[in-house]
Amino acid sequence: MTTGQPGTGKTRPTPTDTDAETRSASASGTPAQPARTSDAVSGKTPAPTAETTAPSTGAGADQPRSSDGGTTEATTGGDPQPSKSGGTKETAGDAATGEGGRKGSAAPGGGTATSDSTAKDTSPAKDGTATDSDTAKADSTAKADSTTTNPVKDGAPAKDGTDGGSEDVTVKGTGAGKGTGAGKGKWWSRGRRAGRTDGQAKTDGDTRTDETKPDDPDRWEAFVSAPEPRPSIVTRAGRPVGRFLIHEWTLATLGALALAVLMTWPTLRYPRYTLPQDYWDPSLQAWQMAWSGHILLAEPARLWQSNTFFPELWSFAFSDTLLGYAPAGMLGSGPEDAILRYNIMFVLAHALATLGAYALARQLGAGRIGAAVAGVSYAYAPWLLAQAGHLHVLSNGGIPLALAMLARGHGWSLRHGYRPERRHDGWVYAGWLVAAWQLSLGFGIGLPFAYLLACAVIVTAVLYYARRLRTRQAVPFGRRLFLADLLGGLFFAGVGLLMAFPFFKVTELHPYAERTIGDISIFSPPASGFVTAPAESRIWGGLHEGARAALPWHPEMTLLPGFVLYALAAGGLFFSVWRLRHRLLLLAGVLVTMAFAMGTRFFDGTFTYVPLFEHLPGWNGLRTPGRLMLWTTLLLGLLAAGAVTALTDRVRELTAQRIPSWPGPWLRTATLLPLLLVAVEGLNTTPHPVVPTQPAAMRSAEGPLLVLPSNQSLDQHVMLWSTSGFPDVVNGGSGFTPRQLDDVRRVSQSFPDQTSVDYLRTLGVRSVVLLRGQVVGTPWEITIDAPVESLGISRQDVGDAVVYRL
Repeated sequence: MTTGQPGTGKTRPTPTDTDAETRSASASGTPAQPARTSDAVSGKTPAPTAETTAPSTGAGADQPRSSDGGTTEATTGGDPQPSKSGGTKETAGDAATGEGGRKGSAAPGGGTATSDSTAKDTSPAKDGTATDSDTAKADSTAKADSTTTNPVKDGAPAKDGTDGGSEDVTVKGTGAGKGTGAGKGKWWSRGRRAGRTDGQAKTDGDTRTDETKPDDPDRWEAFVSAPEPRPSIVTRAGRPVGRFLIHEWTLATLGALALAVLMTWPTLRYPRYTLPQDYWDPSLQAWQMAWSGHILLAEPARLWQSNTFFPELWSFAFSDTLLGYAPAGMLGSGPEDAILRYNIMFVLAHALATLGAYALARQLGAGRIGAAVAGVSYAYAPWLLAQAGHLHVLSNGGIPLALAMLARGHGWSLRHGYRPERRHDGWVYAGWLVAAWQLSLGFGIGLPFAYLLACAVIVTAVLYYARRLRTRQAVPFGRRLFLADLLGGLFFAGVGLLMAFPFFKVTELHPYAERTIGDISIFSPPASGFVTAPAESRIWGGLHEGARAALPWHPEMTLLPGFVLYALAAGGLFFSVWRLRHRLLLLAGVLVTMAFAMGTRFFDGTFTYVPLFEHLPGWNGLRTPGRLMLWTTLLLGLLAAGAVTALTDRVRELTAQRIPSWPGPWLRTATLLPLLLVAVEGLNTTPHPVVPTQPAAMRSAEGPLLVLPSNQSLDQHVMLWSTSGFPDVVNGGSGFTPRQLDDVRRVSQSFPDQTSVDYLRTLGVRSVVLLRGQVVGTPWEITIDAPVESLGISRQDVGDAVVYRL
């Protein structure tokens, strides 16, 4: 906006003698022209005056000096002051502009604009001298930032042929004060651009280099926020650690571990001497972990030819192997370390089951509390208390964890559907690896999981191509994801085949080891088993004693997943974050898995278990249909998670709407009630008997050896005792008994006699250990002290046992 125009709100300078003529001409209708010097008209650039720069400090800093050395009175607020000649003093902004201040360039005479100093424009007269009457005197107090120097834009040549600035100072758009200014822009921006110091030089073009800075500090510096101090190395290193410690998955893992210790207590009270449930099957499984770890370090090629059931082949495949725990078996040696290892893995198996189900529910779209309900109900369902002696059944956490990883890698959730942008092949690889590890723990739980994954792959492929044909569009999937599924699936299948090969060899060598439909019928539970709790349940065990008595084999037929879980799942059918079709699919899965878990009790298994038993490879090795209740529990947990998540979401909305928010905290705390009830229903009274101590004779006897008496229960102790050095032993316990071991037990009933000694020598047995504490009521109670010199063998008492060397 041009300075001096009426209505602008800016101060108009009073004209001098020369300007009076201009105003007179403007009043008569002739356009007014600004006063120009004779040099400007002639196109010459006037030389700077001797005093173009006012002092920045001292007494004269506040008063501009005229060209003849006189001092003019400073103006304030942009108001024009009368000069000695009777006119008003022209403001610096008006004197510095070429055409009424439109250009805003510096005055040809070389005006000066300094911080807290007066800018002055000297117009040379026609005779080349400057007088008081024709000199524009103004208060050009351009207040600039004394600590921060802003470059002044220029470069537009003046009409007189100059570059629009002087050698000393360049002023563009300088305002005479807060309310007066010439040139373009607002007063607050012009005021900052106008101030420049005397030592600043102008270069050609638009670039300005500030060579000096004012001495005065910025008055506004005290109001600037202090810079944030640079964190120390310890602080920088501690931040990621802190973020890791408060991360959801860190807290979930720690919570699962703590809960496992509490819910399985007193497993870790005396972990080197006691075993949960009983000391038969746990002794066998403790030996399995110890053997796999030992032999993989010593002689991996002999993995399946174990030191038990001598001289049988493929003896390690006589039952589920827990091969996936082999890394733990590489630590420690001897029976006590084997017991300690078993107890630790027993607790960790519960923790992994909780964490795996939690991860699956979270991936599918459940909230934290809802996912926790799913995890706790899956790991501590009452029916699993009867399986406390079967670590291969309790080691099921890899199933939901692998499913969660695969779903995450494919960008799929139950609540949000397929989201291609969330695909990640790394999670797919991890999911297949965890699935393969789960399969290596045993086929009792792993085989149904393997067939489920195969069905899931087929169904997903069919749905993918069906959608593609229906929509005529390529559904995003990606080559990397396809490659991950291909390689991961091949690895999973390879592990399964390698694990299955020894079992097929066992079936080939021992065809009588195969199960029959009659065997399946013995362990098939009735429908009443789904509401009957085992004796180990602290809440329902005593109340259901009569119902258990009506079951033919109650350890495998008490299948109560929890009444609280039933109630939450039923509520999830009507009030849930899952869509209706998903709820119906989950309900269908619950009913189908229950029907399969009943074995031959559901219409004789004609449409459920029997077709699988007859046609699916390996399915005939599963003698206990009730363990399929694992899948029923997982699906019920997901239904419950949907209901609890909907409840917590609703509570959050209600508390957010309340003013004040009380009793919001109490409502949010109430959402933990389902989790608490599920955990309470999983409390147990599982016994922890002390494991029989290893006989001293076992540490000194030379193998191969036979320990008498020999039966299924005692032989499992012998297997555990053999972890001291792993000598070859004839004894062994598994899901079936080889015929040769039956022959040994029958012939050795008369030991020591010539017939039994010759038979054992034929097998390669070199030592026989007879346990005095176990001979009561057996034939050895009479013959244990009989002389043996006539048999050509030696006899020695070692502790509470007798060692015969053949």
